Amino acid sequence: MPGGRLSRPDRQRIAALLADGLGYSEIARELGRPTSTISREVARNGGPGDYQADRAHRATEQRARRTKTSQLPTATTVVEPGYGRNPQAAQDFQEQLAALMVQTGMPRMAARVLSCLFTTDAGSLTSADLVERLRVSPASISNAIGYLEGLELIHREPDPGRRREKYVIYDDVWLRTWQVSARQNAMWADTAELGVEVFGAETPAGVRLEEMRQFIGRLSEDMAGGPTEAAINDALTVTAALIHAGRPRSTAELATALDWPDERVTRALRDADYTPDLIDPIALRRTESGAYAIDVRPERLSDVQRAALRDS
Repeated sequence: MPGGRLSRPDRQRIAALLADGLGYSEIARELGRPTSTISREVARNGGPGDYQADRAHRATEQRARRTKTSQLPTATTVVEPGYGRNPQAAQDFQEQLAALMVQTGMPRMAARVLSCLFTTDAGSLTSADLVERLRVSPASISNAIGYLEGLELIHREPDPGRRREKYVIYDDVWLRTWQVSARQNAMWADTAELGVEVFGAETPAGVRLEEMRQFIGRLSEDMAGGPTEAAINDALTVTAALIHAGRPRSTAELATALDWPDERVTRALRDADYTPDLIDPIALRRTESGAYAIDVRPERLSDVQRAALRDS
């Protein structure tokens, strides 16, 4: 396999092959290079969705010049705070982490800022620090900070001894990221539920939306850690209310009978629906009118057993 650095034509070929949808191993075979060389090259230069050959080549030349300068005999090697003993490897990892975040749906600049904050020793940097490290405009940093603050992944604090603010990453940032995903899934489930009401539960569209609602709803509950003890008690209470009523009841009717806010009843019904083991062997059923009724979970009894009980 040929060695040495990637050339500009190599990088142009990588960009073209990425655009054609080829994976790293396929591109590596095309260029006669190790797969790790291709994956590192793409990760440190924007990821597969934002890789640009000319920009990647310029960035490599700049890194080479910085490395050459730092290795002059008269120079003293200074380790930049937060980048460990191998600054170049740390910066490459930082870009690789940001590229992974981009693949999960985060805007590129927000991902770079979050990765930069996460990989510093202090977990905090000022806007000027971020501009210098990422070599972007203050406006780009400001937009990324606003996005991350909106997700409650970072917060601002005064920078002691300096008339400016610093941006601090929360210690539980990954838990917060997980919770954001859980909330987004809950919104998808709520929208699917609205679609079932619009199209009707018996229509093909309604059936598909109901399957989507149930799947995403269960996923959302699992990601959020499942219902709390209070939520479990509410789910059991609305189930008991439906058993006692003996016929389907709407959310409003249940709220009036239980003297609960509509939102509490809705949450209780959702918990009972998304986590059916809570009310086993009972299962909730939505009628065409949108009211709730109860049934026995179908898997608890076979058809033969059901027929025997009806005939007895």
